[in-house]
Amino acid sequence: MANRLFRKKSVDQILSDAEHGGSGLAKILGVRDLISLGIAAIVGAGIFSTIGLASYNGGPAVSLLFVFVAFACVFTALSYAQFASTVPVSGSAYTYAYVAFGELFAWIIGWALVLEYAVSNMVVAISWSQYFVSMLEGFGVHLPKWMTMAPGYALDAHAKSLEVGAAQLENIEKVALQAYETAPRILDIPIIFDMPAGLITVLVTALVYIGIKESQRASNIMVLIKVGIILAVIFGGIFFVKPENWTPFAPNGLAGVMSGVAAVFFAFIGFDSISTTAEECKNPQRDLPRAMIYCLVICAVLYVAITLVLTGMVNYKELNVKDPLAYVFSYVGFDHMAGIISVTSVIAITSALLVFQLAQPRIWMTMSRDGLLWKKFSTIHPKYKTPSFATIVTGFVVAIPALFFKMDFFVDLTSVGTFFAFILVCAGVLYMDHSGISKKSKFKVPYINGKYIVGLGMIVALILTYKYSDENLSHWLEMGSAKILIHKSLVIIFWLTWAVMSVMSFKYNFSLLPVIGVLINLYLMSELGASNWIIFVIWLLIGLIIYFAYGYKHSKLNKRATES
Repeated sequence: MANRLFRKKSVDQILSDAEHGGSGLAKILGVRDLISLGIAAIVGAGIFSTIGLASYNGGPAVSLLFVFVAFACVFTALSYAQFASTVPVSGSAYTYAYVAFGELFAWIIGWALVLEYAVSNMVVAISWSQYFVSMLEGFGVHLPKWMTMAPGYALDAHAKSLEVGAAQLENIEKVALQAYETAPRILDIPIIFDMPAGLITVLVTALVYIGIKESQRASNIMVLIKVGIILAVIFGGIFFVKPENWTPFAPNGLAGVMSGVAAVFFAFIGFDSISTTAEECKNPQRDLPRAMIYCLVICAVLYVAITLVLTGMVNYKELNVKDPLAYVFSYVGFDHMAGIISVTSVIAITSALLVFQLAQPRIWMTMSRDGLLWKKFSTIHPKYKTPSFATIVTGFVVAIPALFFKMDFFVDLTSVGTFFAFILVCAGVLYMDHSGISKKSKFKVPYINGKYIVGLGMIVALILTYKYSDENLSHWLEMGSAKILIHKSLVIIFWLTWAVMSVMSFKYNFSLLPVIGVLINLYLMSELGASNWIIFVIWLLIGLIIYFAYGYKHSKLNKRATES
């Protein structure tokens, strides 16, 4: 059984299956289209929404966190690029894990990617709704409050008003209370939902269903608009920057900066979605690696610049708002610019929603072709040449939760699944190098021998931690073993992984860059809350039940092994 669970696919086998399986997908994407799709995915709700909360918590120093996270993503992007040049088929990290680690890990990573793309789009849809409602109000159109938010916000505001009184509520809580009080009721239960979030998901799903060419054209137009408005914010905002707003640079210290990890990392999620379109690329082995690196560098520069401008225009304490880009121009009295940003933000966030809705069905399609999911998921529409059934299911999976759940519930959860995928992709490159598969790669991660560097780096890191983190160490000593297990288990795993990597790097001359990718992503994972990990583990357990109930039995790879 163990042999069947970890049976791997060869690169030649995957390429042969894709070529002779007749995927039916239209090959129309070039490198510029891929860069556009990457920017569309990365520059979305992160820069238009979550960047405000990150700046509020960390101050101007959050710009350095963007550099650090971009630095981490570069190592991951290089690893993705090598895999994409070796296995140029749809499936992203799922397919790569099938090559490197076997079927069970492929299923786990595929299931994690389903969570990443679905939950990411829930955040994007909810963020879109917030900007859309603000835009309509700017034109004098006011939707009923009970149709524009998750019920959790209204229920929380009602409970708080009973506790402290309505007069003590913040403005945003008063709006939520209004939704609770004005909502229609069934059996005295208020009917509250986020209609715009569900509606935009349905409309974008319809566009993705119609075809990749139509989606690509729409994405290109929206990317031009969004990049244009971001450049306008940067170059227009420079004139309103007050250097004193950058002091103190890190008002809440390192802890405050790192508290924005989930929000900042969420802003970079998306470059991996490019790899899901491999079978729709004209020259995937050449264009995919280029597109990943180019769009990541472009977006990192934009993020750092816009963070410095935002925190320079207003004090960081003013940035805990849902629409920070529009807010800062209203704050400095430039209301016309704020209005333009509100309108274009709706377009910009729509493009991110489109790319994620494009990516997820192709993950399901690939898993279905391998027999791990119901055959219906790999159905290709005869006219539109898209994975039709998988696209429709994706629409339901995203739209329904977006109607009823809070955005902050999803942000951290998205990052958990993504970190998990990134770590396995970086580790997969180490396996490819060790097993000789990398000889087939048309793009390779630049090789730097980590034989001594990984171990020496760990020693230096331990010394610095001991020297500069006395408070943290003493805090550990005061914690009981149960609390350490719940709240610090990932930190322990991080150090144990580094130790194992040090030994294996010395023994096998591991390439340094993928090792750094594994360690940085694992460190960033350790900064996320324990509750997110509990939900993620539950999600994986559900996935394993589905795998052993259906995928294990119907796996084409295992059927071939049985027949032979």
